[in-house]
Amino acid sequence: MSLTVTNIKKSYGNKEILKGISFNIPQGHIVGFLGPNGVGKSTLMKVITGYLTDYTGEVEICGINMRKNPIEAKRNIGYLPENNPLYLDMYVKEYLLFVANTYKLQNPSQKVTEMIDCVGLGSEFQKKIGQLSKGYRQRVGLAQALIHNPKVLILDEPTTGLDPNQLVGIRQLIRNLGTEKTVLFSTHIMQEVNAVCDRVMVINKGLIVNDNVQPGNEGLVFVLEIENMPEKTDIFKEIDGIKNITRTSTNEIEIEAKKDIRGELFRFATQRNLIIKTLKQKEQNMEDLFHKLTE
Repeated sequence: MSLTVTNIKKSYGNKEILKGISFNIPQGHIVGFLGPNGVGKSTLMKVITGYLTDYTGEVEICGINMRKNPIEAKRNIGYLPENNPLYLDMYVKEYLLFVANTYKLQNPSQKVTEMIDCVGLGSEFQKKIGQLSKGYRQRVGLAQALIHNPKVLILDEPTTGLDPNQLVGIRQLIRNLGTEKTVLFSTHIMQEVNAVCDRVMVINKGLIVNDNVQPGNEGLVFVLEIENMPEKTDIFKEIDGIKNITRTSTNEIEIEAKKDIRGELFRFATQRNLIIKTLKQKEQNMEDLFHKLTE
């Protein structure tokens, strides 16, 4: 595994922010990290990248333990923080050369040229960073995160504040990176999840509430209205493939299922003399699932 997180706990004073987070991400996967504001996303990313050290649990980057060998582990990480701190008075090429020398890279000028081409800064590299638009500043941030060719890329809300055209470019860049690297990035944009991610993790109140959501496969929801609805709706769980049942009114339930179970529902109702008034499939997208998991 490129990134392994085991039972991470972190508190600020008496407030526990992370309550035992564990997950694995293999190489070549792009994983979206979703959650409401203030539930620990940025804190966990700072733990993973070694910016925070006062936590319990373990982080391994490409098999290297962050606590035992932090310098070696960090060599394999590229990190773009949420606020993308940059030296605005430096020229783009000057700044990237400074970063390359900080990593003591061989042929730093060549690396800078490669990064400028990789992230699409060819028309802007002679400008000062402070003169760039938000989209191009994000590209500079990605370039500094990538310049040492890390195996794991941690991106904290990399597309915040970008216009639609800039979004397309950054998303494509992240998709391209994900073919070779492990990418973990947080976002609040649900369309971004569907456009970029192989897998989604959802965090709420310091815990991972679902770590294997597949974009485009959020599950099926059926709305079933029965004239003589049983008092106990759990009997429907006898049907294979049902994940959850929610009663929405006296005669109506919503059934979340892994597959299309409409035929099974009709047979089940007929065998028990239940009178179906309506049965319809309800669209469920990533936003619906997010609300369910974080309410």
